[in-house]
Parts: sequence; C-alpha cells; structure tokens
Amino acid sequence: MSIRIEVVDDERWPDLVTLFGPSGAYSGCWCMWWRVPSKEFQANGNAGNRRALESLTRSGEPVGLLAYADAVPVGWAALAPRRAYARILRSPALKPDPGDPGDGAPDAGVWSVPCLFIDRRHRGRGVATALLQAAPKVARKAGARVLEAYPVDTSGEDRKFANAELYTGTVSLMTRLGFTVHKRPPTGRRLVMRRAL
Repeated sequence: MSIRIEVVDDERWPDLVTLFGPSGAYSGCWCMWWRVPSKEFQANGNAGNRRALESLTRSGEPVGLLAYADAVPVGWAALAPRRAYARILRSPALKPDPGDPGDGAPDAGVWSVPCLFIDRRHRGRGVATALLQAAPKVARKAGARVLEAYPVDTSGEDRKFANAELYTGTVSLMTRLGFTVHKRPPTGRRLVMRRAL
C-alpha cells in the first residue's frame, strides 16, 4: 500500500471529515481534547468540537497531517506547536518542567504530536509510522527545534490494549522513529518523549 502524507488545510478539511466520520474520530472528540479545558470540551459536544477544529483549520492554524492510501484518507496525526495544547501545558504529568528548554514559552520551538487516528481497515499497515515519519519534517520546516509525543508504555503488560487507549501511540513505536524518553512521570503509563529536529 502506497501512503501519501499531506498537511491538513482548508482544502483538505472535507477529507478529514470523511476520515473522522459522524463520531468525530473517538466519541465526538474531533481532536479537541488536548486543546480545550475539560468543561469546554464537554459543553462543545460532537458538533461544537467539530466546529472548533474546522475554525482552526480554516484560519490557517496548524492542526495536523492526513495520510492517504491512493486518494482515500486513512489516517491522522495531530501536529501543532505545543502551546496550542492547553491540556498538556496544565497536565501535572506532561507539562514542561521549570527551566526546561521547551518550558512552554511561545518561542520555545517545541511542537507536539499528541494524537493519532487510523481508519480501522488500515490499522497495522504502516499508516501511523508514515505519519510519524512526516511529522518531524513538517514541524522543522515551520521552525520547530523539538517534537514531543506522549505515548503509552505497554511494556510488561500481558493484556491487549484497545485501540482507543493507544491514540497517543506507543513507546516502542516512538523509539523506532527516533524519539527518546524525556520524562517518565511517577504515575500513569504515558511518557513524554522527544525527538530533536
């Protein structure tokens, strides 16, 4: 399967709608979970989250990447400056430490790839890998110095994880693609991993 990656813009919005479908990827998220406070996210619901992401896309803000198999959209990776993801900046586990080179200052040059969504018919076929190989190039071209991800550590687990649990990717996938552990929070399975650009 040949996979092509494109930056999501106004012209590609209809393809993102096609990929996300009526459920907005997962439960009406429309990839707004990391961008807005919980109260706003809940109040928005499916329709409001869709409008919010569409507004960002149409304004020219960076929102993410689409993967295509032939002309069909089959995968998504959220990709933007880390400052766009308010929930990351406030998260006790994921927020930057004081004095960190990418400590949240607007000019810190840190971009984030906090979410992946792959069409269920195309999972396990290299779509996530293709998206995560393209993300550093796109971020670097936009002036980023560091790309940050927040994958789940599945090592030592004997159970099968649901796809919805792995929407941030896995540590093994990120490691294969050149990310290294930057911070291992004391609780939870999600790590902060970085790739220098």
